[in-house]
Amino acid sequence: MGLGKLSAAPLPRSFFDRPSHEVAPDLLGRVLVHGPVAVRLTEVEAYGGPGEDPAAHTYRGRTPRNAVMFGPPGHLYVYFTYGMHFCANLVCLPEGHGSAVLVRAGEIVAGLDEARTRRTPAPASAAGTAAAFDGGRSAPASAAGRAAAAGRARGVPDRDLARGPARLAVALGLLREHNGLDAIWEGSPAALPPLTGTPGSAGRFGHGSEHDAGPEHATWLTGLPHGSAAVLEGRPADPGTIRSGPRTGVSTAKDTPWRFWIDGDPTVSPYRAHVPRRRSSAATSVGETPSS
Repeated sequence: MGLGKLSAAPLPRSFFDRPSHEVAPDLLGRVLVHGPVAVRLTEVEAYGGPGEDPAAHTYRGRTPRNAVMFGPPGHLYVYFTYGMHFCANLVCLPEGHGSAVLVRAGEIVAGLDEARTRRTPAPASAAGTAAAFDGGRSAPASAAGRAAAAGRARGVPDRDLARGPARLAVALGLLREHNGLDAIWEGSPAALPPLTGTPGSAGRFGHGSEHDAGPEHATWLTGLPHGSAAVLEGRPADPGTIRSGPRTGVSTAKDTPWRFWIDGDPTVSPYRAHVPRRRSSAATSVGETPSS
């Protein structure tokens, strides 16, 4: 997993101003930060542009739903799928092209307790039902309630906290209102300290860093303006460990090898081929074009 030094330098917008299938493998090992939680990416999928990739949301052109994908590179495209989950993508290519990379899985390297609380099933109550539905936005507000939720979450293995696109979005607290959020941090890189994990700490920095790498790292991660996101250099995956294959669960262009992952990393999600299922036309996965 992500042991050792992780660079806190933010990636420039030009990093994403390339075809998605070139950006995708380069994202492995990078760190996506939203609020107090950060994830070192271990699995991603590339999706192409209009008329190019039948599995992409942009295949039939621009709509109100996919408009963010046609915006400037480096922004988050967050969509709702299967009537229950949010998934997040990073937009690629210059404005007007419509392409993105789905972030599928990763290792929580900051904000472990916060991620666990968000991933915990809420109590069987009206508020709890809302929390489960909206990815933890309505999680218990009191200190006692959050402590109880964290206690229930301890049973979730670390590797499963962001193992899969929906879990990753929940762990990072990404919801519908974050669609279009700029993930390019334009603050001064000189102000950012190096991020360091230690063996046995699962590479964590930020939350809990008083035990790992010093409290200044927590100050950086939690010091992002409210609602901001950033993609940091992290530590790029060794090219020899990167694998590629068909994308998960898509019903068209199913053999396109645009899923990329770090071989042997326990946070990578299992591959699943597409299985037809009944669902509403409003709930659309990244592998199927909306019907409206």
